[in-house]
Amino acid sequence: MLGYRPDLVLHTAAWTNVDGAESTPAEAVRANVRGTRNVVALGAPVVYYSTDYVFDGRKRVPYLESDEPNPLSVYGRTKLEGEREVRDGWVVRSPWLFGPTGGNFLLTMLDLGKRQEEVSVVDDQRGSPTFVGHLAEATKAVLDLPYGTYHLAAEGEATWAEFAEAIFEEAGIECRVRRITTAEFPRDAERPAYSVLRSERGAPTLPHWREGLRAALEQLGAAG
Repeated sequence: MLGYRPDLVLHTAAWTNVDGAESTPAEAVRANVRGTRNVVALGAPVVYYSTDYVFDGRKRVPYLESDEPNPLSVYGRTKLEGEREVRDGWVVRSPWLFGPTGGNFLLTMLDLGKRQEEVSVVDDQRGSPTFVGHLAEATKAVLDLPYGTYHLAAEGEATWAEFAEAIFEEAGIECRVRRITTAEFPRDAERPAYSVLRSERGAPTLPHWREGLRAALEQLGAAG
C-alpha cells in the first residue's frame, strides 16, 4: 500500500542457500543486501536476523558481539553487508537454526534416518543448534534493549555429528552416524569451524539446544 509505514519489521527473508550463493552471488546480494535496504527504506525499526557465518571460526571460545566479523563465504559476506544497512533497529545473530518446518538440518536428518542405516556427518564444525521457537520468543525481550547487535543462541554446543546423534536418540530412530571431517565432505562454501555465539550485551538467554530439539520434535509429532 502506497505510503504505508509499519511500526516494526521482523526481517526474516534472506537468501540462505549457502553453497548456492557461491555460484550465484548476485542473487544473494539482491536478497540479503538490496532486500534489506528496501526494508529499511520503509522507515520503521527493523529486527534483522543474521548468522554466525559472519565469523571465520578461528576462535576456540564463543564469539561475542564485540568480535570483528570476517566471513568466509558469499552468504556470510552478504549477510554482514545486510547488517550494515540497518540503522534503526536490532541485528540478531543466531547460529544453526532448526525447527519443524522449512528446510533445515533437523528435517534432513529425520528423513535420512528413516531411509538409511547410516549417515555421514561432519564432526569438526562446532556451534550451538538453536530452535526457531526459542529464538522467536526471545525476540520479544530484544525489543526492550537499545538498538544494536545481539547474539541469541541456545545454551550448550555440539558438532553436526553430535547434533545428528541427538536427533536420532530423541526421535527413537536407529541410524548410525559416521563421523567425518569437513575435508571428506567438500562443499562450495567454506564454513567456520567454530561458531558458538554468546552475548556480552545482555541479550536473553535461550534454553539448551537439547530442550529446543525436544520441543521441535514435539511439534512435529503434534503436526503428524
